[in-house]
Amino acid sequence: MLIASLLAMAAAACEQGKAAGPDNFTGDARRGTDLVRHYQCGACHDIPGIAGANGNVGPPLHRIGTRTYIAGYIQNSPDNLADWIENPQRALPGNAMPTIGIPPKDARDIAAFLYTLK
Repeated sequence: MLIASLLAMAAAACEQGKAAGPDNFTGDARRGTDLVRHYQCGACHDIPGIAGANGNVGPPLHRIGTRTYIAGYIQNSPDNLADWIENPQRALPGNAMPTIGIPPKDARDIAAFLYTLK
């Protein structure tokens, strides 16, 4: 009985932490695809659907739209992902991803594209 209760609590916690979908998020995924190329995100990340994006400095971005957390600490939502892309050092100081000057609109479009990766 105790094990069943613990499993139920763990399942509920995971369910609450699921990545949010882009339902109320404004971003242009098609433009985001071009911006991923423009900002050369593939130099550090392996990104499906982007030719030559096979970097291994940062984590692979396969299924990023279904992940619960960004960088292991930040709740994954389209808004949080856009904030992370815009200024990862503000979001989590000292992490390995550099702030490269991506404007908010571009960050939202890149986030919209990344949310298609499920």
